[in-house]
Amino acid sequence: MLGEARAGGRLSEYLAKAEPAELVTGANRFGPLQGDPAIAPAYKDDQLLGFVYLNSDFANATGYSGKPIQILVGIDPKGVLTGLKLVEHKEPIVLVGIPVNRILEAVNKLIGTDMDRVARGATPAPQVDIVSGATVTVLVMGDSIVRSATKLIRSGRLGGQGNAAAAAAPQASKVIDPGKREVRDWQSLVGDGSVRRLILTVADVNKAFEKSGNAAATAHPEEGDPDDSFIDLYVADVAVPAIGRSLLGEAGYDRLAGRLKPGQQALIVAGLGRYSFKGAAYVRGGIFDRIELVQDTNSVRFRDRDHTRLGNLEAEGAPDFPEIALFTVPPEFTLDPTEPWVLQLLVQRVVSTREKAWLTFDLGYTLPDAYLKREAAPPVRQQAAASPAAPSPVAASRDTKPSFAAEDEPLWMKIWRGDVVKISTTIFALAALTLIFFFQNVLVRRPRFYGWVRRGYLVFILVWMGWYANAQLSVVNVLTFANSLLTGFSWEYFLSAPLIFLLWASIAAGLLFWGRGPFCGWLCPFGALQELLNNIAQAVKIPQYRLPWGLHERLWPIKYIIFLGLFGMSLYSTAFAEQLAEVEPFKTAIVLKFAREWPYVIYALTTLSAGLFVERFFCRYMCPLGAALAIPGRIRMFEWLRRWPECGSPCQRCAKECPVQAIHPEGHINVNECIYCMHCQELYFDDHRCPHMIQVRLKREKRDALSSPSMRSGGKGPSTIITAGGKPIKLPTADAIIPPAT
Repeated sequence: MLGEARAGGRLSEYLAKAEPAELVTGANRFGPLQGDPAIAPAYKDDQLLGFVYLNSDFANATGYSGKPIQILVGIDPKGVLTGLKLVEHKEPIVLVGIPVNRILEAVNKLIGTDMDRVARGATPAPQVDIVSGATVTVLVMGDSIVRSATKLIRSGRLGGQGNAAAAAAPQASKVIDPGKREVRDWQSLVGDGSVRRLILTVADVNKAFEKSGNAAATAHPEEGDPDDSFIDLYVADVAVPAIGRSLLGEAGYDRLAGRLKPGQQALIVAGLGRYSFKGAAYVRGGIFDRIELVQDTNSVRFRDRDHTRLGNLEAEGAPDFPEIALFTVPPEFTLDPTEPWVLQLLVQRVVSTREKAWLTFDLGYTLPDAYLKREAAPPVRQQAAASPAAPSPVAASRDTKPSFAAEDEPLWMKIWRGDVVKISTTIFALAALTLIFFFQNVLVRRPRFYGWVRRGYLVFILVWMGWYANAQLSVVNVLTFANSLLTGFSWEYFLSAPLIFLLWASIAAGLLFWGRGPFCGWLCPFGALQELLNNIAQAVKIPQYRLPWGLHERLWPIKYIIFLGLFGMSLYSTAFAEQLAEVEPFKTAIVLKFAREWPYVIYALTTLSAGLFVERFFCRYMCPLGAALAIPGRIRMFEWLRRWPECGSPCQRCAKECPVQAIHPEGHINVNECIYCMHCQELYFDDHRCPHMIQVRLKREKRDALSSPSMRSGGKGPSTIITAGGKPIKLPTADAIIPPAT
């Protein structure tokens, strides 16, 4: 009764967020909740039109965030889906990046599906379209809707027919025979089905996409010999003592058994071929999105906490697999090892820069009868499922991690090998920037050439690094790094994104040499976009404004306040902090190229428009990432920007011309605000604009004149400097600096 009240209360809470007609066409009221899990009848006056239920009450709905995605589902008495409404989720990619309407467009295609035919096996289960960047989220939503509707229909509570399977009388139950502990070789394990296998060739996958009717996917076939292996996938339940001892060895099985709760299962998944069953999503976000464990109407995707890499299998004659994973089935998913289950493989195919097509292939598993024994039928199937699948050795801590001897090649290495061109281009760009900085004194002596070098580099960073490679860093990266230090740091998470890792590594090194300037002034695509737009604005004579120093000095702390607020919030809720991080328009302008909802686009365009009048307005006053980098930037070990004794007193030329007003009236450069554009260094060496260099030039010219009798009487006119008050003061002539020879 308590469970029914809890389920009913949850559905009742979410029902308040929807109108009946949104879920069941024509309905104008909900009736009292029925059954457990609860469903709500939907009426038009007194006429029953359908039912509404919560997807997570009937099927797994855990998304990328690790939290359930709550969807109200409408279904008519014949089993046809009539409506869907997303009422709650914690998915960061939807909260921060991908528009919700794109997710809903993909999932809403399920409306109108006759789930009664699906439940009876008359038609295959429908599949939703993948939304690039939100694959896991969309798949979880679609799967939970289909499986929950199927489970509801098979329960006999609605649909065109009752479910014979659900109503079947219980039979004698099967349990794992703990006496079966024989260690066996690989061939015998595969031969009797203890280890199940799925083989797909390149031709198999290409034909499957052709049959799917997806023209875009068919137009991008897998290359290579049709008989080449696409994937050779193996799976086994190693919580069964004989199978576990054969594949893991005695010590490996004992460590595993010490971790498992009574009745909990563990699977070995191993693969050969060009397609990785792991993918890279589990490194970025902790979830394996290419495989799914399915039994009856329930399903689960493994997360990184469920995963242990193995270097090899102990069974005699086992192949040398490049990928071997040991997965413990999450305790919340009750896998009955005595009943058939399926490991579903998701095969993705990129059809454009933003779209993917996908198909699923089933690897079915049924435990051979040799490992089972029969017992008297329990009252309900749940009791059979609760029977331990393996004897529980001496209890060990659940947090104990088995240290398997050897590990296969880390996945991040494979990712790096697959991105050789992008990685090489990025390394070349970083090397070029390093040369620019080390030879800055040579470059800035040629202002026109240096100007073209700088603009060309910024164009490359914007177009290639930003819009093409999407390597735009964000304050979210800083928050994620800080959070990982508190919750369990893993290099693999960061190494899985090669370009982002290279940028962060170069920034870390740059902080020691130059502070935050290398990133903010050279490597930030959004910063490059601001500066290039301002260059265009100056070329077309758009007025430029310089804020009074007092106001400017009080505005730049705003970005530090924003960063500290985000950092503090991330300690409470990383997901909410990521939402607040939308103060950065980077995702809108660079990653999504303005393909977002209009409020985000307007905000991004507003910040860019402000930069047309005040150069790098966002960088100077609002950027939390710049603030985050400025704090450790104080530890820099070298001072590369040169200053003359006259800088600031009385000369103010560099301060007046600094594009971001990073030079104090006293003459010193505030490295917290400097973007290392090197304009002050151009002036430093310019003997026609820098007062100090003008005097040096006049002295040199005077000496040259004195060395030539025909030009002894020569002298140069006065020059000027700019004082703190903005008033010009005449410099002494060469005759005043070096008196004529007598």
